[in-house]
Parts: sequence; C-alpha cells; structure tokens
Amino acid sequence: MDNATRLQYLQAMGIDVWVSRDCKSVEASLPVNDAKFNASEPAENNVELVTDNWSALQQEVAECQKCELCKTRTQTVFGAGNVNADWMLVGDEPGEREDVEGKPFVGASGVLLTEMIRAIGLQRESVYITNIIKCNPVDNREAKTEEVNSCNDFLLRQIALVKPKVILAVGRMAAQALLGSKEPLSGLRGKVHQLNGIPVVVVYHPSYLLRSMHEKRKAWQDLQLAMKQIRN
Repeated sequence: MDNATRLQYLQAMGIDVWVSRDCKSVEASLPVNDAKFNASEPAENNVELVTDNWSALQQEVAECQKCELCKTRTQTVFGAGNVNADWMLVGDEPGEREDVEGKPFVGASGVLLTEMIRAIGLQRESVYITNIIKCNPVDNREAKTEEVNSCNDFLLRQIALVKPKVILAVGRMAAQALLGSKEPLSGLRGKVHQLNGIPVVVVYHPSYLLRSMHEKRKAWQDLQLAMKQIRN
C-alpha cells in the first residue's frame, strides 16, 4: 500500500499522522509500547480443535436448529474472506443488515472495520471475518449465553480451518466468548491472550467507535499490538 493511501485510511480512523519531509513516509503519532504483555490461557475454551472442511461446515451452519434463533433468522451469517488468512476477525453477533445480506460487518460499522483493516496495510478480502454466533437476535438485543454456546463449536471449527496467526476479538461479547472471561472489554484489551496457541488481541467494536470517536486512538494501539504478533 502506498503512503498516501495509508495516510487516508489512518485519517479516516481519526489517527493523527506526520509525514517526513525527507522520505515522505507516514508514521502514526502514537508511541509504540514495547512492553511485554502477559498471556492468559482461557479455561473454558482450551480444547483441541477438530479437522473439518468448509463446504460441510457451511452447510451444517445453514441448516442449524440448535437454538431459537433459527425460527426468526432470514439466513445464517457464516463468514467471509480469505480462508487461509493470517488474520481472523471475530465479531459479536450479526445485525439486521447482516441477516438480510448474509455477510458479516456491513453498513456503517462494516465501513469503519474495512478502514481499520486497510490502516494496517491489508485488504478486507485478505482477512477472514466471522462472528461468535451465526444468526441475528431479533430486536437488536444481545445474544443469550445459550445462543453463544450453541455456536461455539462452529466458531472453533472455523478457527481450526483458517489456522490464523492472530485473532482479533472485535467487541466485548466476542472477547468474553473467545477467552471464557466475564471481564469488561476495558480489562481485556491492551494484552495478548491465547486461544489454543493462537494470539488473541481485543479491540473495540466499530459500532462503539462510531459513538465514541475519542476511543479510536486506543483501537489503533490494539491494531499495532496485533501487528506485532504477526511480526513475531
């Protein structure tokens, strides 16, 4: 990605940048934190992942009737992107537009997520994006624990198939489900967690960032932390 394009994406995220007059390179104004982070091992999700195939798993999800959400969904929202990606992004639950289109992260939050992905030098098509549950809870409510648990096996099988080098947990529910934690997002972000040997970095959900623009700087710090895991 050329520097001018990257500058545009960083500015869309609300990140201040400076440009060197000598080399014309773009650098984020945030300091890089080189401190080592303590990895925490989730107790409930530390299970061996199974080998699978995409077509069988996607069909199984499409026909799933494990919970009551099957009665109100338009369609399941399985996931999208590069199935061999180094980066895997896991969000909370599909919204109404996702339910209609069958794709994760559409609408305004999807636009911002795309800008966040581009800010780290990637294209949306080069990462894999999914959610912790595959159906939209009606009336824009939060998914219930039993609904999240019903989809847990599907998510773990997706992770096993992608084999990512890093997982971004996008939002509080995604972070808590992946890490088997009840901590608030503020207590989970800024650290490197582990899920079956894969680094997990927690980041604010784009819908929250759209309401709380001042938190975009923290989101950029979390993206930098995730990039550091890829380099390592």
